Amino acid sequence: MSQSDSKKRFFENLSGAGKAIAVLTSGGDAQGMNAAVRAVVRMGLYVGAKVYFIHEGYQGMVDGEDNIIEATWESVSSMLQVGGTVIGSARCKDFRSHEGRLKAAHNLVQHGITNLCVIGGDGSLTGANLFREEWSGLLAELVEQGLIEADAVQKYSALHIVGMVGSIDNDFCGTDMTIGTDSALHRIIEVVDAIMTTAQSHQRTFVLEVMGRHCGYLALVSALACGADWVLIPEMPPEDGWEEKMCEKLSANRAGMKRLNIIIVAEGAIDRNNKPITTDYVKNLVVKNLGFDTRVTILGHVQRGGTPSAFDRILASRMGVEAILALLETTANTPACVVSLCGNQSVRVPLMECVQTTQEVQKAMDQKRFEEAVKLRGRSFENNLRTYKLLAHRKPESELPVSNFNVAVLNVGAPAAGMNAAVRSAVRVGISEGHKMFAVNDGFEGFYKGQIKEIKWGDVGGWTGQGGSLLGTKRTLPAKHVDKIAEQMRKHNINALLVIGGFEAFLSLLELSAARGNYDEFCVPMVMVPATVSNNVPGSDLSIGADTALNAITTTCDRIKQSASGTKRRVFIIETMGGYCGYLATVGGLAAGADAAYIYEEPFDIRDLQANVEHLTEKMKTSIQRGLVLRNENSNVNYTTDFIYQLYTEEGRGVFDCRKNVLGHMQQGGAPSPFDRNFGTKISAKAMQWLSQKLVETYRKDEGRVFANTEDSCCLLGMHARALVFQPVVQLKDETDFVHRIPKEQWWLKLRPLMKILAKYKTSYDVSDSGQVEHVIHSRPKESDASVAM
Repeated sequence: MSQSDSKKRFFENLSGAGKAIAVLTSGGDAQGMNAAVRAVVRMGLYVGAKVYFIHEGYQGMVDGEDNIIEATWESVSSMLQVGGTVIGSARCKDFRSHEGRLKAAHNLVQHGITNLCVIGGDGSLTGANLFREEWSGLLAELVEQGLIEADAVQKYSALHIVGMVGSIDNDFCGTDMTIGTDSALHRIIEVVDAIMTTAQSHQRTFVLEVMGRHCGYLALVSALACGADWVLIPEMPPEDGWEEKMCEKLSANRAGMKRLNIIIVAEGAIDRNNKPITTDYVKNLVVKNLGFDTRVTILGHVQRGGTPSAFDRILASRMGVEAILALLETTANTPACVVSLCGNQSVRVPLMECVQTTQEVQKAMDQKRFEEAVKLRGRSFENNLRTYKLLAHRKPESELPVSNFNVAVLNVGAPAAGMNAAVRSAVRVGISEGHKMFAVNDGFEGFYKGQIKEIKWGDVGGWTGQGGSLLGTKRTLPAKHVDKIAEQMRKHNINALLVIGGFEAFLSLLELSAARGNYDEFCVPMVMVPATVSNNVPGSDLSIGADTALNAITTTCDRIKQSASGTKRRVFIIETMGGYCGYLATVGGLAAGADAAYIYEEPFDIRDLQANVEHLTEKMKTSIQRGLVLRNENSNVNYTTDFIYQLYTEEGRGVFDCRKNVLGHMQQGGAPSPFDRNFGTKISAKAMQWLSQKLVETYRKDEGRVFANTEDSCCLLGMHARALVFQPVVQLKDETDFVHRIPKEQWWLKLRPLMKILAKYKTSYDVSDSGQVEHVIHSRPKESDASVAM
């Protein structure tokens, strides 16, 4: 065992033998709940525990009988891609009464259940905690009534509870994202994108109402993702006189040749006097003051429906596994906790701390302490609001600072969905900071050819929802053309560079940094924002475009699997992109419920292939009808997709047949997902603000120029666990495998055992990062946006 392995903690030491765990979904449904239920059941069975479904939420717990059913591995097959909750959910009045909770306790004891996984909102989780606190008293009452034996009190002395938050509103404090929120954003953005085409045709204004009775997250983030003209949310009501300002903004946008206006209203939107602002009020206001053709669209329960996004499936699967680990480690004195997301790490936070903070937000709004309400929502919400204001509302020229700096923006490498959102953000933030912004077409190829022009605020309107790269992008590296690029830098007096791209962008910054010794033109601040579907850039856990590619893979896999529905048993071999990086194959496999995923980072041989075929054959004989195997395009030079397809076809003869599919460039195309739009917008805004700071720091007044030649003036801005971090590109060289164009260490490799466990393989799962209970107030790093992307 290596030294690093000796520091790891594996869950094999945690046994679930003799434990009975029940899972229920309560309150409103949310896409991704089924993925959480599936993960709880399979991880619970994997560790040797008995797992039960409680149908219809707390109502099923109170009613008992057929509502509490033992779960099997097969009972959660084919539910990963299903929206809502297949075990049912109900709002239960009976459970609010003492008598109802007494019945529920009796039903749990009859099945020997003392561990509960509750998936729901703050009301459901508060009820679970009250139930836990009353547990010993309820058992004593049951003994008095002669409903249970006296020794049952000792045997079932403590009730352990772990919560997972399933709510499309993202209204629960203590977690960056709740299960269902990303899928709801997908539904909203699909509608907004569709509405924009018809609105543009008729020069209409659309007022959209989205869900969020007490929380404006969906409204705010969807406004950020589609570049809405105005947004109204309960946490930050508009200033008095907002009606006039809004109409001025809409009118100015139309005068600037914009053919449509989008206004997004949260259903709980209020003014400064806590008076509701309705969509009809906004519509009548626009019609009366401006005479614009205005329509109202209320999205309603569309937002709750449909299949869960890749993000929600992965989030729910990780949370479900973490919930089982939390229950295995709990003691009689362990407080009820919520499994939560911070950045891309799962953490545990005390349930009642989260509930109390969530309730404090509502109190702050009721008492008109709106600034405090925004702060209580967390750094992610604050940052979303700040970024929206920065990008949506242009300051008058007279109020803009005068910097006299010229900043160039360019895309390098293959196109990635979300690049245009990043460019729009950079341009608008740059203009707000007083810079003159220049757009470079076709990457460094266009740079040396002089394809550089100034880009204005209005030029990037409507860019957030566009796929590909509107600036144009090429893989050309600058080293061969440094003379001409330096000449163009001199000609246009470029004082800073923002490069948005993949591994080629990283190599480009290394080359420009190396050229500083010979060319003063490159002694300017430079920053790179990672954007590639492959997610193979060192220094960042996530890249713009990867989420859209994952959703394309997941959706396609769902359709491919469905194509075999009702036919004989079938296995699909799917090839994904990614170069030598197995991110798409691994995380796509987890989201789509794959049985295996072959990648370069985890070498495999013919014995592994044979073991996988045998494992799948055994499963096919006993339970599942469809199998899914993903292969990264460069996972092995000899074990090609064709080879694996032929091997599975031959070895599975008589049990299943095989089909193969190469997904190809469909993974790069399409409109960017809400995640990529917002990630691109926020990371690019931060990069631009960093450039502004560096320009001031490196400006030499005596020489009248910018001069930056230190390592920390040429950086990559990446997401690391919980924070956005600027890292000098030179320092990232040691972390990079240049031959295979991947980082030497990749966080998502920890997810591979999770995928294998959920596919019924015996494996080791590193839980070194689990088990730490963090407090809500202190669980966020001071200088970071924990949930930078959303």
